[in-house]
Amino acid sequence: MPYLSVVMPVYNERAHIQEILRRVRAVPMDKEIICVDDCSRDGTWDILQQEGLVPGTRVVRHEVNGGKGAAVATGIGMVHGEVVIIQDADLEYDPADYLHLLEPIQRGETKVVYGSRFLGTRQSMSAANAMGNRLLTWCANLLFGSALTDMETCYKVFTVDIARRLNLVSKRWGIDPEITAKIIRMGYRIPELPISYHGRSFEEGKTIRWHDGFSVLLTLLRFRFLP
Repeated sequence: MPYLSVVMPVYNERAHIQEILRRVRAVPMDKEIICVDDCSRDGTWDILQQEGLVPGTRVVRHEVNGGKGAAVATGIGMVHGEVVIIQDADLEYDPADYLHLLEPIQRGETKVVYGSRFLGTRQSMSAANAMGNRLLTWCANLLFGSALTDMETCYKVFTVDIARRLNLVSKRWGIDPEITAKIIRMGYRIPELPISYHGRSFEEGKTIRWHDGFSVLLTLLRFRFLP
């Protein structure tokens, strides 16, 4: 397996950060974990400073909250691995899927793979969230001629040469459509593999709202029609 860089944007995840790090570390492969704390206010950074003492884990903190996109960009700028995967700091996605997602890249069949929640096992995703994700993915397919089922998935996996060319500028929820648009514009097809997913509610800490979909759509349009 290639050496993996796990980029983890973190914001106010005190309740989950140690468990998700345990799960990522349990994946049997060579890897580094890069945690970017986006100015958490709940004590998450105190925990991360201790976790950063564990070999293979690096932590950095934004002094001002910049959004998920800003944290992902910071993390990608720090990678040393051959392949990059984005990992949310909650427990919605299962790191046990890493090996499965990396197989096509290891075989040399592709340089990018997305893990699709809509091809795999999906638990606790609301009907509204599912519909919104499908609508935004349909818009991406219409604009870019792709055939994705889950453009908004967290599990985006790509080789480091693609990572270095992304030059990400979206600060918040525009990060997923920006990554997708730029990879497609580089000339790559994006294959998908099924993953497991266990969504959390807004009461449990989910932060994205329906109106964030407008930001996603505007980002798609921006990177479809502007240089």
